[in-house]
Amino acid sequence: MERIQKLFELLAGISAEEDARLARAKAIFAEAPWDATALHIPACWRRKQRVCMH
Repeated sequence: MERIQKLFELLAGISAEEDARLARAKAIFAEAPWDATALHIPACWRRKQRVCMH
């Protein structure tokens, strides 16, 4: 199967450099997703209060 993939890449014109760049991008962006639970609270509630009302 890998052999067929390599032949297709040769026919399609995908170079080894482009393949390496794609592998590096996948390694960088395939990390664990960031925690979005903090976004369940509205931003105005998450910010510190700047004006004090006395």
